[in-house]
Amino acid sequence: MQRIDAACLKGWLHDGGEIALLDVREHGEYGQAHLFYAVSLPFSRLEKEIDRLVPRRSCRVVLYDDGKSGIAEKAARRLESYGYGKVSVLSGGAAAWSEAGFHLFAGVHVPSKTFGELVEHALPIPGIAAPALRELIEAGGNVVVVDGRPVDEYRKMNIPGSVCCPNGELVYRIGQIVSDPETTVVINCAGRTRSIMGTAILHGFGIRNRVLALENGTMGWRLAGLELEHGADRLYPAAPEGAPLARLRDEAARFAQRHGVRRVSADAAAQWMRETDRTTFLLDVRTEEEFWAGSVAGAVSAPGGQLLQATDLWLGVRNARVVLVDNDEVRAAVVASWLGRMGWDAHVLEGGLAAAGDRFSAPGPGCAAKLPSFPLLDVAALAGLQGDAVIVDARPAMDYRASHLHNAIWATRARLENALREIDGRPVAVVAAEETVARALAADLAEGGAAIAGLHQGSPEAWNAAGLALAATPEFPPDSECIDYLFFVHDRHAGNLEAARQYLAWETGLTDQIDERERAAFPITAEVPR
Repeated sequence: MQRIDAACLKGWLHDGGEIALLDVREHGEYGQAHLFYAVSLPFSRLEKEIDRLVPRRSCRVVLYDDGKSGIAEKAARRLESYGYGKVSVLSGGAAAWSEAGFHLFAGVHVPSKTFGELVEHALPIPGIAAPALRELIEAGGNVVVVDGRPVDEYRKMNIPGSVCCPNGELVYRIGQIVSDPETTVVINCAGRTRSIMGTAILHGFGIRNRVLALENGTMGWRLAGLELEHGADRLYPAAPEGAPLARLRDEAARFAQRHGVRRVSADAAAQWMRETDRTTFLLDVRTEEEFWAGSVAGAVSAPGGQLLQATDLWLGVRNARVVLVDNDEVRAAVVASWLGRMGWDAHVLEGGLAAAGDRFSAPGPGCAAKLPSFPLLDVAALAGLQGDAVIVDARPAMDYRASHLHNAIWATRARLENALREIDGRPVAVVAAEETVARALAADLAEGGAAIAGLHQGSPEAWNAAGLALAATPEFPPDSECIDYLFFVHDRHAGNLEAARQYLAWETGLTDQIDERERAAFPITAEVPR
C-alpha cells in the first residue's frame, strides 16, 4: 500500500489508464461530499461488491475516506490480502482533495447525472412543463406519458395515466406502446436526467413521433400543485416479434452504423475476459426478468436505462472495456452509443446471446470466499441464543430503526468500538440481510476479541412468524450515526417539496462544478441526421 497526494491522484484520473477510485466510507457519508469519479464501495460491503466492481486484481486501485477514520487503510490491507497488487490510499482523504483546490460533489451517480445535464445543453431536447401537460391531457390531446424509470420506482408514484417503460426498453418497445405517428410522447422520471435521456434516446434513434421531456419529472408535477398516482401497474408491453422485430433490427443496424457503434465477436470478447492486463465488463442490458431466464455465463444484469443513469453501480474501473449483451443487438446498440458519448470503450456482442455459446465462463471464487467461516444459525437456533448472546444487527440503520429483534444492538463495520464495548466478553450472534456482510462484520468483531456464536441471515417477517419479540426505535440510531443513509436523496420522495427544489437545483448545478478535464471526458456531439 502506498500513499498518494491529491495532485498525483488528479493526474492518474486523466492519464488514460485504468483506475478504480473507491470511496470506502458508508453510503451516507459518501453522498454528502465525494470525488467526481469516485465509486461508492462502503467498507461494510467490501467483500460483497469488490469482485464485481474491480474484477482484475492487477488493476490500479485508489481508496479514500474522510482522512481521519483509518477505514481506507483497513480496506487497503484487506484488498492486498485478497491479491490486489496496486493499492494506494489518498493521503488526507476527501478533505485533502478539497484543500488542494479540487471540487467535492454531493449526491449519487454524479457522472451520469452530469452527462444528462450536458446532453440537454448539447442537443435539442424539447420539453413540456407540468401545467401544460396537464392541460393537454384534460383537453383530450393525442398524448402518451411514458415513465422511464424502473417498475419499482414507478409504482411508488407516477404521473396519472402514465405507462412504465424503463429508458433502456424505450426503443425496443415504443412501437408497441404508440402506434400513431401523430401521438405526442412525453418522457418523465422523478427529476430531470432520465426524462432528458429518454427523450434523447428516442430522438437519436429517429422515432417519427414528437417526443418531449417532462420538465422536472414527478417532482415538477408536485411542485405545480398536482397530485401523483400511487401503486399503478401499467407496465411496458411484451417484446416485439415477427415483422415488427425484423424492422426494428434493421433500423438498429443503421443506427449503429451512423453512430459508430462497435461490435465484437464472441470469440474475441471471451479472450478479452481472460486478459490479465485489461479489464472487461460483460453486461446484459435486457430486463432483469430476461436475464434471470438465461444469459451469458459471467455476465452481470445491468438494465440499459439504469446503466446509463448510474454507471458507477456497475463500472468500477475508469477506462475499462465494456461488452454489452442482448438477444438481437437492438438495446445493446442503443446503450453502447450513449456509453461511448460518456467516454466508455463500449462494444456490442455480435450475434447476442445466440452467438455466445459456451465460450464464456463464470468467475471463480471471489474475495468473500477468503473471509473466515462461522456457524450459520436458523431462526430456532437464534431464538435459543437470546439471553445468552449479544445479537448484533448489521442491517442498514433505517431497517434497524423500523424493526429489529428485541435487545439487539445495531453496528456497522465502519464503527465497531461501541459494539465491542457493549459485547463486553459475551458471545455474539451477527444478524444481517446478506451472509457476506455478516461474515465481514463477524470477522472484524472476532479480531477485536469477540467470540462469534454464529451468523443469521433473516428478516423481521421471518422473526415475527417464528414468534420472536421485535422492537422499533424510530429515533435510534440517531441521525448522526446513520452513516449508511443519505437523507439528501430520500427526503424528496417523502412529500418534502423544499427537498425536491433543492434536489432539482443540485441536478442543474452539476455542470457548473466540473472542471475542464472532467467536461472533456464526455465526447457529446450533435445527433447525426437520419
